[in-house]
Amino acid sequence: MAPKSLHFLSFLLLLTTVYAQLRVDYYRHSCPNVEAIVRSAVKKKFQQTFVTAPSTLRLFFHDCFVRGCDASVMLSSKNHTSEKDSADDLSLAGDGFDTVIRAKAAVDGVPQCRNKVSCADILAMATRDVVALAGGPSYGVELGRRDGRISTRRSVRHHLPRPDFKLDQLSSMFASHGLTQADLIALSGAHTIGFSHCNRISKRIYHFKTRNRIDPTLNLAYAKRLRQLCPQRVDPRIAIEMDPASPQTFDNMYYKNLQQGKGLFTSDQSLFTDKRSRKFVNLFASNNTAFERAFVAAITKLGRVGVRTGKQGEIRHDCSMVN
Repeated sequence: MAPKSLHFLSFLLLLTTVYAQLRVDYYRHSCPNVEAIVRSAVKKKFQQTFVTAPSTLRLFFHDCFVRGCDASVMLSSKNHTSEKDSADDLSLAGDGFDTVIRAKAAVDGVPQCRNKVSCADILAMATRDVVALAGGPSYGVELGRRDGRISTRRSVRHHLPRPDFKLDQLSSMFASHGLTQADLIALSGAHTIGFSHCNRISKRIYHFKTRNRIDPTLNLAYAKRLRQLCPQRVDPRIAIEMDPASPQTFDNMYYKNLQQGKGLFTSDQSLFTDKRSRKFVNLFASNNTAFERAFVAAITKLGRVGVRTGKQGEIRHDCSMVN
């Protein structure tokens, strides 16, 4: 067997071993009501601001893709050298962090549960809960992760997809975490809620190859609307919704938007313009149930990426610092 094949086989065996230690009922004895406690705290936060949903979901994705699902994205440092201080993480909304912090406080407020549930698991549960609260599917969350002790700004570089990525770049990045092209397309559906910023799309609506051109894969009316929302001299941090049709509902509208040339990022629209992935876009656009099933399968796999179990990590008393 070739060396690369051996390496990939070892990776799969490690993934399988770690995954086997995660269980939906992991806290059945140590904190039996943990799911209800987290769900209640998340619901309260969600009722205060809808931003809770996309920001928590994005926080989970960013956490898992950098060092694995170990809540390292939650850690802070006095000299601003943690993951959250990287350029790619500065746009993470504070409501996502606050959701986890509140849920952690609620869990630790129960004497039996105090310091028994990891921040990584709370983030995973909160992610499921915000998806369901926004109208998406609910699902069983595998639990048993430990929190990581390392968080560095440098580790974020080259680990997160960029808005100008095409299908091959996206597929390669997801494959490095054991995720398939189908997983990639299903997880991209998370862009059915949430927002981005004008500086992330300026090249598509103003500087496509030559000055003042619009990316031809963009729906022209949509592009003109984006120009109104994001004039060239506007604050680049102005927020714009990812899904112009139903921005506060977790549904399959994202894929219908792609069919119409209304994918906000190049990385979104490439899923439809590339014939290799178009079949999945068309399937999910026509069948919301198929999308939900694929999303649940994909986010469950995402939740297994790089997890620490047993003595590999700790259960933080404060999600923002190591014990």
